[in-house]
Amino acid sequence: MIIGIPVYQGVDLLDVTGPHEVFSWLGDKVEVQLLATSIDQPVVTRDGFRFLASKRLSDVDKLDILWVPGGDPKALAMLMDRQDGGVFLDYLRRIGEQATWVCSVCEGALLIARAGLLDGYKATTHWAFLPCLRQFPLIDVADGFPRFVHDRNRLTGGGISSCLDESLHLVRQLFGDETARKVQRNLQYYPQPPFESDIVEPEKCMFSW
Repeated sequence: MIIGIPVYQGVDLLDVTGPHEVFSWLGDKVEVQLLATSIDQPVVTRDGFRFLASKRLSDVDKLDILWVPGGDPKALAMLMDRQDGGVFLDYLRRIGEQATWVCSVCEGALLIARAGLLDGYKATTHWAFLPCLRQFPLIDVADGFPRFVHDRNRLTGGGISSCLDESLHLVRQLFGDETARKVQRNLQYYPQPPFESDIVEPEKCMFSW
């Protein structure tokens, strides 16, 4: 089972490394591939972390699971623009239409929405970008600020750290409760945050494309 995470300049670090860590505990049950336009040029995340992708987008024409991370709003605007980001969007659309699962975390939902992969589905994204997601009339945006939303073979996560809950949920769907419990135990993921949620959705989308 191949999980592909397409990455780009300005991507959010945890959106990539969080699920990568979770899926790595599945051993040879899955293969996780970091995909980019180049494997020679380092990907620089929104916060300045640098890494190399494992495969070029052009080298992978089929995935079982497409996992799309969020990133810097400027990077998103470029990718969502038909002229600048057409190749990336076309790749998401082509792969997503045949993938068994299409997943996103954080603002990655905007990318798959722009590719038409969320039409007719319920979805969520980072709270600050919910007004942006509401600009897609065929998407049923979930009420409130859920950690993730599962609608048939679409799985969308909220803000950055929700990738851990979301990826564990995907493990549960793929391999059952016991495997998901084992991965969660290995990670010792039993969060106790210092504060309860005080999120308020913005009135309007903070960027355009």
